[in-house]
Amino acid sequence: MRQRLFVGGEWVEPDGGHYAVVDPASEETVGWAPEASPEQARAACAAAREAFERWSRTPPEERAAVLARTARIIHERSADLTALAQAETGATTATARAMQVGVGAARFRRYARVEPAERALPPQINEAGPMGRGGVLGALAVRQPVGVVTCVTSYNNPWANPAGKVAPALAMGNTVVVKPAPQDPLSVYRMAEALQAAGLPPGVVNVVSGRSVAVGEATVASPDVDMVSFTGSTAVGQHIAEVCGRTMKRQLMELGGKGAALVLDDADLDSAVSGIGTTFSFYSGQICTAPTRVLAQRGVYDRLVDRLAGYARRLKVGDPRERDTVVGPLISAAHRDRVESYVELARKEGAVVVTGGERPPLERGFHTAPTVLADCANTMRVAREEIFGPVVAVIPFDDEEEGIALANDSDYGLIDYVWSADTARAFRIARRLRAGGVGVNTVGRNMEAPFGGFKQSGVGRDVGSYALHAYSELQAIVWAG
Repeated sequence: MRQRLFVGGEWVEPDGGHYAVVDPASEETVGWAPEASPEQARAACAAAREAFERWSRTPPEERAAVLARTARIIHERSADLTALAQAETGATTATARAMQVGVGAARFRRYARVEPAERALPPQINEAGPMGRGGVLGALAVRQPVGVVTCVTSYNNPWANPAGKVAPALAMGNTVVVKPAPQDPLSVYRMAEALQAAGLPPGVVNVVSGRSVAVGEATVASPDVDMVSFTGSTAVGQHIAEVCGRTMKRQLMELGGKGAALVLDDADLDSAVSGIGTTFSFYSGQICTAPTRVLAQRGVYDRLVDRLAGYARRLKVGDPRERDTVVGPLISAAHRDRVESYVELARKEGAVVVTGGERPPLERGFHTAPTVLADCANTMRVAREEIFGPVVAVIPFDDEEEGIALANDSDYGLIDYVWSADTARAFRIARRLRAGGVGVNTVGRNMEAPFGGFKQSGVGRDVGSYALHAYSELQAIVWAG
């Protein structure tokens, strides 16, 4: 399959030819992705600009109907879409079906609900004065679409991540250019097919892919673009922010994470180990919300290390298409090398590799074993930098104040976690953590809760109604009563 670009409602041959998309589990070619030129990327932005006026004036109910039909089409095609997502990403079958394609459909369904874009404000009584006669002023706060939104998406979920950007942006009346991650763009083109089949007008969504940095830069820097929504590394986010700042483009940034999990001495260790183990190994650790810094109070430190190591050893690493596989491959050979280099660095820094740290004896695939590092310090690079693999560093602390200080001593602040039998204590600690979200005795997510980070973990919030806010501008309309 040689995929074409999607620009202005048309499937367009790429100027730069095609490149192979590789299955991380089999190392075989899944398909051929298009390499757009910067000129084609700018044409996609121009198509979105041309479509904006009509789409933004389309009644919200009609926009919602398109999103609802898209969700149904994705659901109907879920078997084929799951197979492709798994082949592109190396996710396990359950993850590809439920957390990738399933969540993608759910997000289109969620934003097919029409929410009020206007809020009446309390009237203001003005006395007569230099500005005019006395009277009563009414006011509305109205949410208006931003305009053309460039969505630059991450490789770790080619369905949930793009859908979480595209669906609320469209619901608010914006038009979109999607620049998918180069490792797994084919699923995003299937999303575009579903939108087209659902009756989305030409130019409202455009998709351009490519390995060249110039393609992404063109979609960000285009004068037709009003906003950039980006998920990825902090370093790339900083560069995008610099480009956006030149013309005051709006930004939504979901960047790196180095989540701290504080396990207090009164915690339920079974719950803590299950939550930490499930999350740091999920999708081979390639998620920004993973609790990869475990801060354990000394009263439970040794037991927690032993139980977490035992949990990691029981995880089957292998072919993600086999039913009992829990940990599939990393996205690429280059990324596997990067993760392995961090484990070697941990050894040099003085950490103890309790389990893992080696490459599993498998014939194919970019696999690495889930790794637990003990005797770590918060100053070590493995405790400060995002590894984006199934590697967790365990750090001891003495009292509550030290644990909070260690958790906050990070450049990142996306999601932290607290385990304690005393819920009031856990909530008190949670409020002192400099993170966009905190899980108390859980790694679960509430999909209406705002999602985003403090510090270098990002700018802005999305998910639920907060995504509608993120993809809109607030306008005040005032009138004399």
